Amino acid sequence: MDHLDDLENQSIFILREAYKNFKNLAMLWSIGKDSTVMVWLARKAFFGHCPMPLVHIDTSYKIPAMIEYRDKVAKEWGLNLVVGQNKKALDEGMNHEMGRMVCCDALKTQGLQQIMVDKGYTGLILGIRRDEEGTRAKERYFSPRDKNFEWDFKDQPPELWDQFKTTFKEGTHIRIHPILHWTELNVWEYIQREKIPIIDLYFANKEGKRYRSLGCAPCTGSIDSTAKNVDEIVDELRHNTTSAERSGRAQDQEDTYAMQKLRAKGYM
Repeated sequence: MDHLDDLENQSIFILREAYKNFKNLAMLWSIGKDSTVMVWLARKAFFGHCPMPLVHIDTSYKIPAMIEYRDKVAKEWGLNLVVGQNKKALDEGMNHEMGRMVCCDALKTQGLQQIMVDKGYTGLILGIRRDEEGTRAKERYFSPRDKNFEWDFKDQPPELWDQFKTTFKEGTHIRIHPILHWTELNVWEYIQREKIPIIDLYFANKEGKRYRSLGCAPCTGSIDSTAKNVDEIVDELRHNTTSAERSGRAQDQEDTYAMQKLRAKGYM
C-alpha cells in the first residue's frame, strides 16, 4: 500500500465508525475539492452508495458554476441533496458589506443550524483538514459541540493510538472529520489517482488565474497559476507554492482570530 491507501483506509474506518455509532447523520458538501473527496470516500465506504444526506448551505452568493456542478454531480451519483438557506437574513439584505464575519455567521453558521434543527440531524460529517487553517488543527476526528452547536476548543477528548470517543451525553452535537489527517497535496494526489470529477474553477483560465479554495464569490479571490489540470496542480503544489491555501478567502483576513471565533459559534 502507498500513503494514499493508508489515508483512504483511515478515512473509511472513521466514516463507518460514525455511521455505526450515531443516528441521523448528515454530510456537509461545500462543492469544493475536500468535501467532494469526502463524498467519494463515503461512496467507497458504503459500496457505491452514500447513505447520509448531503447538506449544502446556499448563501445565494456562490459562483454560479458551483451550483451547476453540484446539481450535475448529485444527479450522476444519486445523492440525497438537502439545500439549506437562511432566507430571513437574505430577505433582510444580509451581505458581505455588513461585515464578512457577520455575513458568514448569518448565512453559513445560522443557515446550517437552521437545517440541522429542522431535519433533526444529531451529527455532521465535514471535509476539513488540519493543515488548511490554524483553528482546524485543534479539531478531533469526533468533536463534540453543545446543544447550540457551539465548540469549546479547549475541552476536546484525547484521540490517542486511533482510539476515538464515540459515546457522548444526550443532546451533544457531534462533528466528524474523516479527512482531518490529509494535506492539500494528499487531496489532489487522491483526485489524480481516483480520477474524481472536480469543478473546473480550480484550473487556470485564459488569464492565468485559478481558485485554490472556493467560497462565496464576493469573498473568494483567485491566484496566479498556469495549472490547467490535476496533474499540473499536483506539480505546482510540490514545487511552486509558497502562499497559504486560504490566502484568497477574505473572511480569514478580517480578524486575526476570525476563523476561531466563527468556528466556536458553530461555523462549518
